[in-house]
Amino acid sequence: MTHPLGNPPTKIVAVHLNYPSRARERGRVPAQPSYFLKPPSSLAGTKEAIVRPAGCELLGFEGEIALVIGSRAQRVAPEDGWSYVRWVTAANDAGVYDLRHADRGSNLRSKGGDGFTPIGPRLLDARRLDPAALRLRTWVNGELVQDDTTETLLFPFGRLIADLSRLVTLEPGDVILTGTPAGASVARPGDLVEVEVTSGELSTGRLRNPIAGGPALEAYGAMPKADAAEREAAYGASYVPEPLLDKRIEDGLRSVAVATLSAQLRARGLPHMSIDGVRPTLPDHTMVGTAHTLRYLPLREDLFKKYGTGMNAQKRAIEELRPGQVLVMDARGDTSAGTLGDILALRAQKRGAAGVVTDGGLRDSGTVAALGLPVYHGGTHPSVLGRRHVPWDTGVPVACGGALVQPGDLIVGDADGVVVVPPELAGDLITDCREQELRERFITEQVAAGHGVDGLYPLGPRWSELYETWRRGLGPSQGEST
Repeated sequence: MTHPLGNPPTKIVAVHLNYPSRARERGRVPAQPSYFLKPPSSLAGTKEAIVRPAGCELLGFEGEIALVIGSRAQRVAPEDGWSYVRWVTAANDAGVYDLRHADRGSNLRSKGGDGFTPIGPRLLDARRLDPAALRLRTWVNGELVQDDTTETLLFPFGRLIADLSRLVTLEPGDVILTGTPAGASVARPGDLVEVEVTSGELSTGRLRNPIAGGPALEAYGAMPKADAAEREAAYGASYVPEPLLDKRIEDGLRSVAVATLSAQLRARGLPHMSIDGVRPTLPDHTMVGTAHTLRYLPLREDLFKKYGTGMNAQKRAIEELRPGQVLVMDARGDTSAGTLGDILALRAQKRGAAGVVTDGGLRDSGTVAALGLPVYHGGTHPSVLGRRHVPWDTGVPVACGGALVQPGDLIVGDADGVVVVPPELAGDLITDCREQELRERFITEQVAAGHGVDGLYPLGPRWSELYETWRRGLGPSQGEST
């Protein structure tokens, strides 16, 4: 494969996150830059095809600015870093997300395939450029999908070079891929991806790479696989996830009362499925979703700095939320500190959460209620979680309000409270709940007409035949129990 560098570099270093727009998409802002390596054999030039192996569906493109080192850099200062750059060009940091699982962390096979780092077509003289005034644009099939500048980078180019050179000697010809802005997504065979870097009138020209389908990988090692998390990572802001919960089940659970569900669960030998001691911010709303879990442990001051700060489990749980999920927090019933406030509630809402349940305290309760996100909480409290809790882990079975909740359980809430529904029971529960509510409607009508409850509530033999006659008179739309 040809590329404008001529001789291959000793290494290609890629930055994970560097544009604020991309950090917002990912929901996190790193305190320091982090990197991964791509092999020199991944280099390609313009017009060369990026090949997606058969069996892969998530070929990601990422338009980037590539820096080419001009002189040996070892332990250089940030203010001197840019002086070690000789050339600037356009790059596409391509890769298949279907193989990220194979080398988690290193990205070797997902990002290092032959032809997965096209650069070019022209090299711009770094001495003529202002590193804070470069513009990067990417097009897919002629549609502009990325457009950003280097004015507000999280980590300016000079700092990247200084940081890397503390431990890794950068040799002439080495390439640094400096991160991608918002808009990176998935390309398919037949698509054309173009990347261009400009500085005023200067331009690298458009790096043009068609996407082609290739043969399947031989089964000598890990094979491609894609799940919802990888699809979301690959598609970025354009990702539209599949519903976690079948719409018929969701609508069915929404159509029956939590009190009825609780009664039917008890009839099945499950009397401990209610999340006790929580109250709703929105009593007129019904909440239905699948459980995502977060566990808090009691405060230990010596561990809080390690587990409670930065991108801790609480924040990770929010960022892990998928549309239709209910975040269930195990705070051991301790309401003497907040476990959720207005900012994280807003972020949960933006992530598409169906609601939040915590047996701990709620801060900023008025603002949270105004969001319109259903939140069930043990009580309000003004203090932050660090007064009583250490956010510990996510995606594990938890105890919330006396109920055991597993990730993936169904969570239903209304003005009466919250119950946990095992997914495999949901269909039969809905049928039986509707029948129970129909019976209770009949009983209510009889009580309103002046009849006593003896033999009527619960429905006894004397009233059963009258009930069946009444039920048939409702017609299919109201009398059906399924």
